[in-house]
Amino acid sequence: AVEEAVRLKEAKKASEVVALSVGPKQCTETLRTALAMGCDRAVHILTDLRGDYMQLQPLATAELFRKVVEKENPDLVLVGKQGIDSDAGQLGPMLAGMLGWPQVTFAAKLDTSDDGGITVERETDSGTETVKAGLPAVVTCDLRLNEPRYAKLPNIMKAKKKKVDTMDAEEMGVDLKPRNEILEVYEPPPRKEGIVVESVDELVDKLRNEANVIQ
Repeated sequence: AVEEAVRLKEAKKASEVVALSVGPKQCTETLRTALAMGCDRAVHILTDLRGDYMQLQPLATAELFRKVVEKENPDLVLVGKQGIDSDAGQLGPMLAGMLGWPQVTFAAKLDTSDDGGITVERETDSGTETVKAGLPAVVTCDLRLNEPRYAKLPNIMKAKKKKVDTMDAEEMGVDLKPRNEILEVYEPPPRKEGIVVESVDELVDKLRNEANVIQ
């Protein structure tokens, strides 16, 4: 998402790129990386609630994002298709719904349209499809959209001087309470050791009489 936003600015199709992250103090370093890649400024919503423990869930995160989006008033919001903690894939669609904006998920290619909108090629289970949407819009980015650049040392040094606005999640008027709770996490039972059969007839016999696969 960051790479695509920077590319839009380099192509003169965007005037400013603002990076946004929600999380603990360590998120500042992640935002500095985004600034080194080419973002103009960053916003850090500070909270110690853990996404990987489902303390901070997609609904609350989307509400926090909505607060910032309404303040910044962007034409386009690019987010990842799913987090690596909850793996829910809900933030983008929820944010679009709260804003009343069109959304395009799993974007594999993104272009601006002559009519002032966007044309997005999106991944599906059966291939890809092309969708047109007006702006403002929310787009969730798939892995195939681009290959993120490595930040160069001079840009890393410059990023240390760029502005990162910090907001306290507890003071943004959003209910951060989880809607569900993880009761237990456990590994699946180990698979039974396989056997080697001597013939096709023996295989068929075991499938029929022991595994109950063949009727």
